[in-house]
Amino acid sequence: MIQLGPPAPVDRPRRRGGPRGPVFLSANILVLGWLAAAIALLVAHKLVVQSIWLPVHALLLGAATNAIVIWSGHFTMTLCRVPDPPQWHLVAKLTVLNAAVLSTLAGVAFSAESLAGIGGTGVALVAVAHGADLANMKGSALSARFDYLVRFYLAAVAALLAGSAAGAAMAFGAAQWYARLWSSHVHLLLYGWIGLTVLGTLFTLWPTTIRAKISPRSVAMARRALPTLTAGLLILVVGLLAGSWWLAAAGLCSYGAGVVLSIIGLWPARSFTGPAAWMLVGATTWLGIAVAVEVVGLGRSVDVLPALVENTVLPLLAVGFVAQVLLGAFSQLLPILVANGPPVRKAVIEYLDQGWQVRVAAINIAVPLVAGPWGGPLPLIGWVLAAVAVAAFVLLALRLALPVALRGPLDINALVPHARLASGAVALAAATAVVAALVLGLGAPGPSTTAGAVAADRTVEVTLADMRFSPNVIEVPAGSRLVLRVTNLDGVPHDLRVETGQHTPRLSRGQTAVLDLGVVQQDLDVWCDVPGHRAAGMTMLIRAAGGAARHQHPGGGGSSAVSSLDLTADPSPSWAPRDAALAAALPGVHRVKLRAIEKELEIAPGRREIRWTFGGVEPAPTLRGRVGEVFEVTLLNDTNLGHGIDFHAGALAPDQPMRTLAPGERLVYRFTAQRAGAWLYHCSTPPMALHIANGMYGAVIIDPPGLARVDREYVLVGAQLYAGPTDSEGKVSAIRAGAPDGWMFNGTAAQYMHAPLPARTGERVRVWLVNAGPGDPIAFHVVGTQFDTVYKEGAWLLGSPNETGGTGGSQALDLAPAQGGFVEMTFPEPGHYPFMDHDMRHAENGAHGIFAVTG
Repeated sequence: MIQLGPPAPVDRPRRRGGPRGPVFLSANILVLGWLAAAIALLVAHKLVVQSIWLPVHALLLGAATNAIVIWSGHFTMTLCRVPDPPQWHLVAKLTVLNAAVLSTLAGVAFSAESLAGIGGTGVALVAVAHGADLANMKGSALSARFDYLVRFYLAAVAALLAGSAAGAAMAFGAAQWYARLWSSHVHLLLYGWIGLTVLGTLFTLWPTTIRAKISPRSVAMARRALPTLTAGLLILVVGLLAGSWWLAAAGLCSYGAGVVLSIIGLWPARSFTGPAAWMLVGATTWLGIAVAVEVVGLGRSVDVLPALVENTVLPLLAVGFVAQVLLGAFSQLLPILVANGPPVRKAVIEYLDQGWQVRVAAINIAVPLVAGPWGGPLPLIGWVLAAVAVAAFVLLALRLALPVALRGPLDINALVPHARLASGAVALAAATAVVAALVLGLGAPGPSTTAGAVAADRTVEVTLADMRFSPNVIEVPAGSRLVLRVTNLDGVPHDLRVETGQHTPRLSRGQTAVLDLGVVQQDLDVWCDVPGHRAAGMTMLIRAAGGAARHQHPGGGGSSAVSSLDLTADPSPSWAPRDAALAAALPGVHRVKLRAIEKELEIAPGRREIRWTFGGVEPAPTLRGRVGEVFEVTLLNDTNLGHGIDFHAGALAPDQPMRTLAPGERLVYRFTAQRAGAWLYHCSTPPMALHIANGMYGAVIIDPPGLARVDREYVLVGAQLYAGPTDSEGKVSAIRAGAPDGWMFNGTAAQYMHAPLPARTGERVRVWLVNAGPGDPIAFHVVGTQFDTVYKEGAWLLGSPNETGGTGGSQALDLAPAQGGFVEMTFPEPGHYPFMDHDMRHAENGAHGIFAVTG
């Protein structure tokens, strides 16, 4: 407990428009209210049908944007020594702004694009008015020393206007540009509107926080940092809109350099302490880390950026940067707002500093938890920590600000003694953590105490993406009560309907619905009821273990094993895509050594199984040569089963070279390539269908004479995918029935959705194809372009070297099992061009990928 002494004389505010004016204080209480609303919406979004974007918008548009409008005007007015603007300016701007924020939140909550568009327009109008006020202040400034600060703010306003335009374009249906507009919208608001404002303000706020003067060096670094930051942001947005990874990466690097310049300019010559200093340092550090994370992600692939931003960068910046900088700034500025004299200010600072180390630790520990790649309870624990840290400060701040706003000057004798308040704060934080943990699903519900009612409860997260349910099989004990939390991650609407008649509402992107199925006693079919989506493969099966079973997966046809593959899952951490690039043919004798071995491989995203292979890969290594060249293949059987090999590219009696090798045996297979084509090779041991289905196949490319050079060449070996144990009766039966679990190119279903094949506009791209079977034909097609050259089974069907001036085109290359050929094409403009087996059953179950085309 501290002895505060008698009340100090009250210092009357000298001007009603300053920090102690009633309008200014009420405006800051509004910011604290939005912080509280963001916490409430974060907790509530797990309980009601609403999107995670509601708490995000409440934080970014509600709390952060109000704070920026309030304090950027104040700092400009104070440092540039201009008269107070009329109070109604601030009131009018905040009134329109908050009406716009509420409209935006309503649009997000109810998928009402018109409300979201109206909200975005309102925010843009406020930005224009605020920018005009700042420009007028700059023009009438009595001091030009801090004009850099106004330039930071005006650049931030321009970013907000551009970000609002991108948001409006998304809301009003620019579907083909959605991903680019979304990425631009997020970066302009986070790095532009909020990032530029915060960094510019820190050049003024930071010296005050550490009780130092604003040095000429700091002012000089601010003037250097701003052009670097704004140029980087502009290049980044141009790169995002153009789909250019290198432009986007260059912009991020430039923006990151501006952050570094800002940190250098802010770095103190003395040590610092207290919550404001530590939180401002933490916030700036997380901003730099976010930029670095994006640069590293872009180095892997431009296609990972939207998911990286949504899953990692956005939560990192929301918690580590935005929320923390608001808490840090209020820790420094709130005493100025509510205290009316040095003694009161000292007491207020001590009051706010209670438990600050715990708050700083909690919010910074929360950042890697909410932004990391882990599953399970860790992200939820991170959100709980962040919510508790913010809530604890908001309660302390409101305890100070509300009495001043309602009753006048603060009575320091009315402040709660430290001991009581500290214990109360700890109890409140603990209670909040427990409640949030239960709400967010950290607590596991126990068995029902009612006899015969419910054996166990289970809540399952179901996501809708890429026209698939994930997971697409849910298994629960019969008699369990099952609850589904369904979130749509696709750009098109979806719903979820159960054969019992229960269903979710139609969900737009980002929306979540909770569906309580009650007690599940038998297998249930589930599907998306949007016309055409069920036929496209949006089905799911709920299995009631021990209940009435259903023997066929919903949708009919095929084996029940189809349901065991989740093509929407992420690949395992150790997975690397098969390099589809085809190396040029080298002259001479082609000597190759292959070992027949069993190896665990990834056959679908996140699904690893033991496969029979040549060389430890599926498909086996691709061989390439020219007509007349010799291939000498040494095969060693390093398994416990018999295996052989058959090269379609050679012509010789099969008795000896294609014989089955016992374990440990060795064979030299020598043939001369007499004819051009795309040829299959595979295991020759019966049953050959089982050996091929287990992964023992590959391609031999023999170039046709006169084959022209192209800019890029890829090879894709198509195959049916049969999952499960390599020699099980179930797999043999499925092969005989022609009921695969899926289809794939180059050994992994849907792998080139996760690792798209690169190309550039104007380049000529050649794709060699071989159908390994063992049973289904392939109709290879690329969406968005046409083939001007087609070569199939040794014959030019289109665009031969002797053909000139042809105007015909091809849309698909059809290949029966064991056939091969190639197609050539160019891409007219940057974008993502899906390729697939146009038998849609095959495409929708793994035989599809993407060409990522840049300018």
